[in-house]
Amino acid sequence: MNRIQPLDLGAQPFFLSYRTETKGEHWRMHHAHQGCELLYVYEGAGSITVENKTYPLRPGTLICFQPYQLHKVEVPSSEDGSYIRTNLTFDPRFIESYTEPFPKLRSFLRRLWKGLLAQQVFGLGSDSRLPELLAELDRSRRQWGEGPQDEEGALFLLAILRHLQLYVFPAEDASPSMPEKASGHIEHMMDWIETHYREPFDLSRMAEDCHLSPYHVSHLFKRYAGVTITGYIAARRIREACALLAKTDKQIGDIGREVGSLGTPYFCQMFKNHKGVTPQAYRSMVRRAYEG
Repeated sequence: MNRIQPLDLGAQPFFLSYRTETKGEHWRMHHAHQGCELLYVYEGAGSITVENKTYPLRPGTLICFQPYQLHKVEVPSSEDGSYIRTNLTFDPRFIESYTEPFPKLRSFLRRLWKGLLAQQVFGLGSDSRLPELLAELDRSRRQWGEGPQDEEGALFLLAILRHLQLYVFPAEDASPSMPEKASGHIEHMMDWIETHYREPFDLSRMAEDCHLSPYHVSHLFKRYAGVTITGYIAARRIREACALLAKTDKQIGDIGREVGSLGTPYFCQMFKNHKGVTPQAYRSMVRRAYEG
């Protein structure tokens, strides 16, 4: 099935489907979430397709999906095996306020939420603490009762994010090894991009606002993010376009102009290069899901 799933968390700060089992049937899901989703696989073998790339799905696999990121999970039926997995989906806007005292963790959350990730599929070793953290979250939530549990849920989500930051994404998170001053510059750059990505990009203006030379801005950003500033901004614009395509009836050309003052042909080509489908095809998948 194709589906853009709305994120209705009710009284809870996240959605957790713990150790769900599918046995004796072919499992196929092609969908996206409004929130960030973590999928951890305990048993089963198949494939996962995200950003036009297909990876093997096997026990110990962790996949991190960003908001509105289409992905396909397929596990063929097996007489002797099961597909057992945990899905944890959360609204990053909720957890962001709780990261205020932890600037490096906040920066990691923003990259997981809005950034360009060099890797999203990970094979975790048997010594990973992630399954234990998910099990503890499941045990605890059963004792919370019916009321809102913002603080309790936030603490667990912070622990999981910290684990991902330290042990799953170490190659991407260069900030802990950077001097404090450089980390501050990176934080300023990320904030600047989030404020200005809808405008035509001007490196000189960004450098001036960040109190650095254009060369220093480009070099430091590439060292931290692993991509150029223009590549990062393009990915951010595409992510915003996906949200607008899913949630609004705005014309394709209007969305291109809104996310970056982009002409329609250029925007459509950029979108297809990133997502493998045209903006209209992406929107059609959403509409078919709701009609079905």
